Amino acid sequence: MTQETLGEVQTGKIPLKGRTLKELSDIMSSLGEKPFRAKQIYHGLYVNRYESWEQFTTFSKALKEKLEELCSLTRLHVAKHLKSVDGTQKFTFSSEPNNGKEFEAVWIPSGDGGRKTICISSQVGCTLNCKFCATAKLEFQGNLKAHEIVDQILQVERIVGDRATNVVFMGMGEPFHNYFNVIRAASILHDPDALNLGAKKITISTSGVVNGIRRFIENKEPYNFAISLNHPDPNGRKEIMDIEEKFALPELIQAAKDFTRELNRRITFEYVMIPGVNMGQENANKLVKIARSMDCKINVIPLNTEFFGWRRPTRNEVEEFIALLEPAGVPILNRRSPGKDIFGACGMLASKS
Repeated sequence: MTQETLGEVQTGKIPLKGRTLKELSDIMSSLGEKPFRAKQIYHGLYVNRYESWEQFTTFSKALKEKLEELCSLTRLHVAKHLKSVDGTQKFTFSSEPNNGKEFEAVWIPSGDGGRKTICISSQVGCTLNCKFCATAKLEFQGNLKAHEIVDQILQVERIVGDRATNVVFMGMGEPFHNYFNVIRAASILHDPDALNLGAKKITISTSGVVNGIRRFIENKEPYNFAISLNHPDPNGRKEIMDIEEKFALPELIQAAKDFTRELNRRITFEYVMIPGVNMGQENANKLVKIARSMDCKINVIPLNTEFFGWRRPTRNEVEEFIALLEPAGVPILNRRSPGKDIFGACGMLASKS
């Protein structure tokens, strides 16, 4: 068993959600059970979506009682559930009721009913201070464990009564500051014997944690990858994203180039548009230069928060900025901002509930 598992045995029940099949096998062996029980539990949790030992009808009464005593099928508590006029739903979760540590996930259906995305969190609060993001105003309270990440999807799907077509790690927190739990959770989402989401249906986003990007490349992770860029100039980026102080833009762009070259895959740049801060001809020219240097696409996102007196760009300003980016010759998507009325849009999580 892992040191983490040993600690849980000593302090209480062992949570089984968020475990790989190999880890479940080790846990079952440590409890004196046959390893095949692990596959039954794994299938029950992620395919049948069981939430109590009583639902495992192939288990004997004695085995159910033993597992009830030693192991837990932990389930997140829903602290708040808000519904938008556009169909978006925001969920505020906590691992324990009334512990003060809350994190959020958002269900985002497309207008045509085809694409159904869940935006999930990787941390309680955030370790970074991006000035356009409400989560940055919160105190950082810790990383989420793999089972807390995976269970966001399970609980959202249970409540809405539908299955997601896409999952994005773009909620609260910096995923690459919780790298191993995020990758473990993503592997369970991707596993055909678990949630069975295609790797291209899972997107992990970073604000620019270069050592995490390097690890992602080295491990040849199959998931879609996005970088929250938001400014094409190092000095300008430093003004709105403190991560620039640790990982400078040239270093980040080189890592992005290496990603596209070594993995032969396109990268996504996310760009929150802030009038008077990162738009206009000069910034567009610099962003075009970056985009031309690698296989990428650009998602532009109108600002949703109003910190520092900033305002959301008008439709004309957005269209003009997109036109300035067209010489890059890469796909440019104007990402809509669903769920604004429930503070569920990009950059708004935890601003109000």
